[in-house]
Amino acid sequence: MTEIFGVPLQALFGQLMLGLVNGSFYAMLSLGLAVIFGLLGVVNFAHGALYMLGAYVAWFSMDRWGVSYWWALLLGPLVVGLVGALLERTLLKRLYKLDPLYGLLLTFGLALIIQGVFQQYYGSSGQSYSAPEQLSGATNLGFMILPNYRGFVVAASLVICFGTWFLIERTQLGALLRAGTENPALVQAFGVNVPLMVTLTYAGGAALAGLAGVMAAPVIQVTPLMGSNLIIVVFAVVVIGGMGSIIGSIVTGLVLGLLEGLTRVFYPEASNVVVFFIMAVVLMIRPAGLFGKEK
Repeated sequence: MTEIFGVPLQALFGQLMLGLVNGSFYAMLSLGLAVIFGLLGVVNFAHGALYMLGAYVAWFSMDRWGVSYWWALLLGPLVVGLVGALLERTLLKRLYKLDPLYGLLLTFGLALIIQGVFQQYYGSSGQSYSAPEQLSGATNLGFMILPNYRGFVVAASLVICFGTWFLIERTQLGALLRAGTENPALVQAFGVNVPLMVTLTYAGGAALAGLAGVMAAPVIQVTPLMGSNLIIVVFAVVVIGGMGSIIGSIVTGLVLGLLEGLTRVFYPEASNVVVFFIMAVVLMIRPAGLFGKEK
């Protein structure tokens, strides 16, 4: 068997695939954070809790009502998006003219509340959620065995991420969203309901987190702590890519996932800190992030 630096080629590609799957979740979650921060200026620390909520919607609907995975892909983002809209209308809208620190503290508190409620009802142990039959099994690519579901996660996340980027950066709707956040009075003068647009923007970012949670459910166990274990890494990804940069979040999430996978192969002890090491280096060289705009 071919080896690279003493590592079997199949094992290397397996870890790279695992890193790419993790990078797909990093990209989707950091994309939602970038959309919310870039358009609304809110540092949404509740994003991890919304990701967890999406996974629990999938598990609960399957456990209680037998809802299939494919329907959960629609139901999870819809429920989480509605929760996000409710949070924005009742709480976050009061903070837009204040220092962003207030939004961070509020969403951090909301994350703790949501996580605590789910821990109270379900404990800290995980719930299993099976991948759909259509994506069970694996495909032999010759150089590695590719689990079908993980391949689907990577492909679907790429479509979702770049589709969101295109919507915001290359369409008239995206231009309207950006204009509404920069000069809401002017946009409202043209008959646009800016408060509703802001609510839908936050709901859309929350729905992305919920969708990532549904897609993650068959890969990892569904647990109240799954969001808190991931959100710190995702924030690091957003900082490296550039706060508010959508393309930066997507590219950085995928690349850092691959680097994390490589680190697990050649230096496993550093795999949990490699993202933060890269963040420190990037901030020293370019404080605005790789794709961020220098002020």
